[in-house]
Amino acid sequence: MAVLADSDTRWKWGALTAHRLAPGARLDGLLLRGRATPTVRQLAEVGVRAETLREVTGVEFVRTADRERYDIVVLACVGGAVQTMLHGLARAWGSAPARPVVVTGYVGVVYEKLADGLLLRHGADVVLANSPQDAERFREVYEGVGAPVDSVTEWALPFLSDEISKEEPEPRPFTVVFAAQPSVPESRADRAYLLNRAAQHARKHPRRDVLIKLRSKPGEHTTHIEELPYQKLAARLRGGLPPNCRLVYGHMGEVLDRTDLLVTVSSTAALESLHRGVPTAVLTDLGIREALGNHHFLGSGCLASWDRLDAGHLPEADADWVARQGVAAVGPYAHGTVHDAARRRVAALVARPALPPLAPYYTAATAPGYLPAVLARHGLDPQGRPLPGAARPPGEPSALRRAVREAARGAYRHGVQRVAPVIRRLGEL
Repeated sequence: MAVLADSDTRWKWGALTAHRLAPGARLDGLLLRGRATPTVRQLAEVGVRAETLREVTGVEFVRTADRERYDIVVLACVGGAVQTMLHGLARAWGSAPARPVVVTGYVGVVYEKLADGLLLRHGADVVLANSPQDAERFREVYEGVGAPVDSVTEWALPFLSDEISKEEPEPRPFTVVFAAQPSVPESRADRAYLLNRAAQHARKHPRRDVLIKLRSKPGEHTTHIEELPYQKLAARLRGGLPPNCRLVYGHMGEVLDRTDLLVTVSSTAALESLHRGVPTAVLTDLGIREALGNHHFLGSGCLASWDRLDAGHLPEADADWVARQGVAAVGPYAHGTVHDAARRRVAALVARPALPPLAPYYTAATAPGYLPAVLARHGLDPQGRPLPGAARPPGEPSALRRAVREAARGAYRHGVQRVAPVIRRLGEL
């Protein structure tokens, strides 16, 4: 089984999804080379391992992903990359009856570009929907353009099923976690405002710990580019952060183990928090706007402002809303049976002696003014063939940088001691 991912978050979703779809199967991790290719630290923070892990270009992936190597291919990428791989694989596999089963989906809340993202994912054998609500919306989009809907399969965010610590926590202060996002909000003023309000909350409640949970360190990239990292804003904060307020990194599940109140604008961390029964606040300070994504939480009972949180408010989530999002501890989402149904579906597809050729909705006939540019970003023409010069796409790291990265990947897989000397020598070149 293979997972192609283009960022740390999508690697986490893809690898966990793969492990749940085919428990015990060998997993090869393929990281799509680009601006968001995860670093060794980011991979270690995700904490999901694979038998192999290497960087590839889209063209390299299309050339090597066949049934001799894989039964299942999980495309854990942005929509445009998924569409490109679908066209490339469709051409590479042609009408061969024996081919891998192709699975794709979303890493979290789908609050923008619903039709655009879904149609870019159409053509996969299985399009995973993270909740009953998403499954319904996905089918409506496909039905609306006359595309087949049988690929839509109800699922649950795989990290919601991670085992939650049942140990009694050691005595500690009440802990408030602000889950920051790389690109929401975008402006310096808005991001500085949120940081300042978190610091103010810490000053108003000196017995509380206020943790600002960050996704990446300066120089690293995630699914979304972070133009104004909170680390830089914190360094310029007048008076600095109070002693009980600090920046933290790490696995979100481990942070949530010590969280008493989760605060965010619209992060998927809110779903993880709600799944654990942690009081969760979705901020309204900057308005309830589609651009922020917090409109997704209308009716959740979680919408609140920093003023209300400063006054001691702890939001209570609406049970019906939470159930619709697939994070309620009831029904198939409580016992993992929703994963069982998807697993059976994929296993049945793998067992078929023949599968039809991949057939994305977007073709040179249905979207001649859109599809070519989408495919060209990852080095393919409208027929799924490599473009001239696609072996090294724009922005590809130098040979030295690639060598250092590969050595670092080895450190991640095999232990730092075995490859650290190699990394040092490369760094001296």
